Amino acid sequence: MLIGVDASRAAALQRTGTENYTLHLLRSLLELDQQNRYRLYFNQRPADGLFPPSDRCEERIIPFPRLWTHLRLAVEMARSAPDVLFVPAHVLPVVHPRRSVVTVHDLGYLYYPQAHTPWAGRYLRWSTAYNAANAAHILADSVATRDDLVKHGLARAESITVAYPGLNPLYHRVEDERARRAVLERHQITFPYVLYVGTLHSRKNLNVVLEALRELVKGGLDLHWVIAGKKGWLYEPLFARVHELGLDERVHFLGFVADEDLPALFSGALAFVLPSLYEGFGFPVLEAMACGCPVLCSNASSVPEVAGDAAVLLDPHDAGQWAEALSSVLTDQSLRQGMIERGYRQSTRFTWPACAATVLRVLEMVGKG
Repeated sequence: MLIGVDASRAAALQRTGTENYTLHLLRSLLELDQQNRYRLYFNQRPADGLFPPSDRCEERIIPFPRLWTHLRLAVEMARSAPDVLFVPAHVLPVVHPRRSVVTVHDLGYLYYPQAHTPWAGRYLRWSTAYNAANAAHILADSVATRDDLVKHGLARAESITVAYPGLNPLYHRVEDERARRAVLERHQITFPYVLYVGTLHSRKNLNVVLEALRELVKGGLDLHWVIAGKKGWLYEPLFARVHELGLDERVHFLGFVADEDLPALFSGALAFVLPSLYEGFGFPVLEAMACGCPVLCSNASSVPEVAGDAAVLLDPHDAGQWAEALSSVLTDQSLRQGMIERGYRQSTRFTWPACAATVLRVLEMVGKG
C-alpha cells in the first residue's frame, strides 16, 4: 500500500506542537512499518537528515506560494493519488482520496472564540468541519478531543481513534550543572524562576499566573517567571498586563526557544506552569516531568489525561489557588520530591512508537476498507 502524508509541517524551521507531532510521528511510523511504501509531500525542501533514508519512502517537494494544501497538494492528488492520504496537522486538500485520515488536535476555538481573531475562528470552524465530514477516519490526540467531536456533532465515536502523542526522547534532566548554566546564561535567565513553554495567546490564560506571581512577590518571595514561546493570536494584552502589575523586572519573555535548549530550561526551573483554558494534549507537561520539574496545570480539557497524578491540578480562573499551590510546591521539599518522582513515571507512559502503532493500524484499516 502507498501511504501519502502531508509532511509540510515537519519541515518548518521553528517547530512547536503540531509541527513536532508531524515530525516525530512520521519518524516512528517509518521505523515501525516495514511493509508499506510512503510518499511525503513537502511545500519546501526539508533539512538534510530530517527523516532516515529508506527505499520505501520518497519525498515529493512541490513548492507553491499560497494555499499550498488547498490548491497545490490538491493538484497532486488529482494527478497521482496514493492509496491512503494522511494529514497529521492541517486540512484535507479540496481534491483527496476517498481513503483519507486526518488528526484533529483540539476544538478549543468552540469554547473560547475570544482567543482567536474573527478570521482565524471562522477558518478553524470550517477546516475542522470539513476534515470531519470528508475523512474516512479521524485521529484525536485525547479522549477530551474525541468527546468534543462527538458532542458537537462533527463525527461519530466509531469514526474516531484516540492516539496519544509521545514524548520527544530529547527531553531528560540535564544533570551537568555547567551545561545547564551555559544555556540559562545565554538566555539571560534570572534565578529563581518558574517556567512556561508554549505559544503566547489568550487561550493559554497566562494572566492567572501573573496575578499569582504578584501576590507571592508582595508576600516577600523572590521569584521570577520565564516565558518561552513565540507570539500567537491576541498576545498584546499580556505584555500590557505585566506592566500594569509592576512585574516588568520579574517576567522574562524569551521568544521562541529551540528544542535543544529546553531541557536545560526545564531542569533549572523550580516549577512549570500551564494555566491553559483548553489543550488538545499539552506536550510541555510531559517535557517538564521528564526533566524532573514539578508541574502545576489547569484541570481543563485534556490536561488531566496527560498529567495523571503527577501534577497539581488547579482551577484556571482562581489566581489565589495558583499562588497558594506555587508557594507550597516551592517550599515543601517532600511535596516537590513526590511530584518529581511521579512525573518521571508519568512521562514514560507516552511514547511515539506506541502512537505510531495506533496510527498504522488506522491507516491499514482505512486502506483495506
